[in-house]
Amino acid sequence: MAAALDLIDDVAAEIFLRLPPDEPEHLIRASLVCKPWFRLLTDPDFLRRYRAFHRTPPLLGYTQRRRVLQGDPDPRLIPTTAVPLTPNPSFRRALDCRHGRVLLHVYGSVLHLLVWDPVTGERKPVLEPPINCLIYSAAVFCAVSGCDHLNCHDGPFKVVFVATDECYDQVKACVYSSETGAWSTPVILGNGCEAYVRHKQDAMDNGGVLGMFYTPYVQPRRGAVIGDGIYFTLRWGSAIVKYDLGKNCLSMIDPPAHDAYYIALMEMEDSTLGFACIQGWNLYLWSRKVGLEGDAEWIQCKVIELEGMIPVDSPDDVAVVVGYAEGVGVIFVATDAGLFTFQLESGRVRKVDEPKVYFSILPYMSFYTPDCGKAMACKGEHSLTSYVLLK
Repeated sequence: MAAALDLIDDVAAEIFLRLPPDEPEHLIRASLVCKPWFRLLTDPDFLRRYRAFHRTPPLLGYTQRRRVLQGDPDPRLIPTTAVPLTPNPSFRRALDCRHGRVLLHVYGSVLHLLVWDPVTGERKPVLEPPINCLIYSAAVFCAVSGCDHLNCHDGPFKVVFVATDECYDQVKACVYSSETGAWSTPVILGNGCEAYVRHKQDAMDNGGVLGMFYTPYVQPRRGAVIGDGIYFTLRWGSAIVKYDLGKNCLSMIDPPAHDAYYIALMEMEDSTLGFACIQGWNLYLWSRKVGLEGDAEWIQCKVIELEGMIPVDSPDDVAVVVGYAEGVGVIFVATDAGLFTFQLESGRVRKVDEPKVYFSILPYMSFYTPDCGKAMACKGEHSLTSYVLLK
């Protein structure tokens, strides 16, 4: 009899293992059927297998950033699944989503930051960065070396903050560590960088036409984290700024397309820096390949015709890239008809929101499993389990 029950549990585990992670309610509902299934679906060994089987955390929601003149969007994380996340903190704007965490600029007289985990509800305040910032961007990421980022909710994290200093028109960057609770001394992007000098001279030469475009404004766009490199963009022809975490320095990279304004930086499958934009109705993907001697070049790796695939509001409508969800191969595309996800491999298009002003989508990706709902219930938090029970 015991052997038969073990066999049933083994078969059930194999079925549960294949439930899609982008609809977490399936696992939660199964965990509420009976105590044996609950024990199975909250067992650490099963959860490790489940995450390893699916390999990449699913897209559970998104928020966004806009350009300064566009005004801030609604301060909330919008779910892309049928289940709720923990309640949104009160915040002014979101800066980044990565490795199961959301970096927020919360209300206050100074630049107060908060790292929030929408699955567990954990909130960790971050000190004000030591930069007099005019326009800024930031990236939050797991600080554990070698982590697969499948379940690093409670681990240490780092924040890289990059900004245009409002006093000196300089690009500066610094790093916060949750382990030390302190920021590093800011570093400056300076005249030692050849690309920086060239872009600066171009901006000065065009100063009579472009006016304030001389200032190297950091764009409020989601960056890319690839190894020790954290990448952001400037308004100077979408030039790319790289902060090297290991060397604690800033450098600049020329983009593959200088005339593309709506772009997305990403990590490619081979762990190189990727660049995506739409020109006409073609989606262009580039990868930055670095040679053995350190020389690098952009390689155009894919061109996808989007006309007729992405819904539009009128014949004159255009499509623009406003984000990328790494690991799941999803590009966010905006038109006057709304916000859409485009699956690079399958070509599947899904509408996720109505027409609004979009600039940079911040996708939130994480596994949401029954153990998370149990932990939230123990804290008295709003939980996915309670949601399912009410359905």
